[in-house]
Amino acid sequence: MALPSKRREMDMMKLMMSDYKVDTVNDDLHMFYVTFHGPTDSLYEGGVWKIKVELPEAYPYKSLSVGFVNKIYHPNVDESYGAVCLDVINQTWSPMFDRPAYELKVKGSSHSLFFQLRYAKPEDIGAPEEISSDDDDDDILHENP
Repeated sequence: MALPSKRREMDMMKLMMSDYKVDTVNDDLHMFYVTFHGPTDSLYEGGVWKIKVELPEAYPYKSLSVGFVNKIYHPNVDESYGAVCLDVINQTWSPMFDRPAYELKVKGSSHSLFFQLRYAKPEDIGAPEEISSDDDDDDILHENP
């Protein structure tokens, strides 16, 4: 396993070479912003979102922090603060994840943040009262920065 600083550099390099827009804060590899488009064939298609990613000093041995900067209506995202509530970030985090931190993808599975925009995980819901079957909520899904 690579040293934390080396792993952080490798993951950031992969991220910079991806299709996502990445903005670092003072060239600091501990905090950065990623802008991405909503997944196609989902309620979020056509939307653009920005997340703030914070990597702790001990990354990848310690989990990262991910939060939406702009509003998104999703049961796994705290409506007030934008914090992402997913088991892959919290309870089941592992340094063995083979993708950069922003993608949170485990080999052979679909545990990415972007995948989660398509399919909410009820067991990770931090605020179940936000779930609504009201069709008028579609406009809220597409609020952009």
